[in-house]
Amino acid sequence: MAASGEDAMRRRAPLALLGCALLLAGCGGSDGRSSTLTVFTAASLTDVFAQLGDELEEQRPGLDVRFTVAGSSTLAAQLVQGAPADVFASADERQMAVVTGAGLADAPTVFAANVLTVVVPEGNPAGVIGLADLAREELAVALCAPEVPCGAAAERLLAAAGVEARPDTLEADARAALTKVELGEVDAALVYVTDAAGRPDTVDAIEIPQAGSAVNDYSVGVLTDAPNPDAARAFVDLLLSADGRRLLADAGFRQP
Repeated sequence: MAASGEDAMRRRAPLALLGCALLLAGCGGSDGRSSTLTVFTAASLTDVFAQLGDELEEQRPGLDVRFTVAGSSTLAAQLVQGAPADVFASADERQMAVVTGAGLADAPTVFAANVLTVVVPEGNPAGVIGLADLAREELAVALCAPEVPCGAAAERLLAAAGVEARPDTLEADARAALTKVELGEVDAALVYVTDAAGRPDTVDAIEIPQAGSAVNDYSVGVLTDAPNPDAARAFVDLLLSADGRRLLADAGFRQP
């Protein structure tokens, strides 16, 4: 494929939000339909969706697959405010319910699941050994903001483990928390296992035995007013296909 991961995302579209979405509405093709497919996707799906976008473009010459990437709560709010898009993929069902509740999508499908892990800079200079270390006062810790799916999962996980974390920063999505660790700005963070798996050369992951107490189910749906409903359905079908399931499994996602 021509590109993958975050490089492919940058090639297609900046990670801007409402302004980006407005630009990505697309122009009509020669048959009067949009030649652009706009996918609003949770940040943790970046790498997998980039590969699916490349594959769909190969299957449909002339189609331009574009992505707006952010925390699911931000994307859901923008869709409710009128941002145009064809597909919404959320990192939990709560944010998808915001969109379906507004009548903007019908019958979304749960397609994957994800859990959290502790990540530390390569070599683990602070000597973190588990979830309980996130309560250490001397550590700089990053968590996702509670309104986004990874933050809500972190709250459930920490409560189940009886750990009172002391976050120094609350990030907009798990990728942002991961970046804080990669840059050495924090000693540890809670992110999805899939995010950690994609950065084996820059972070170390510490498995959490209680991770199963906070599973996020990912859902996807074609938006009711999709400018390109045919391509939107094709993208969702590809995601749900054997190829899509393989890509998700390779990235570390669980079956729902």
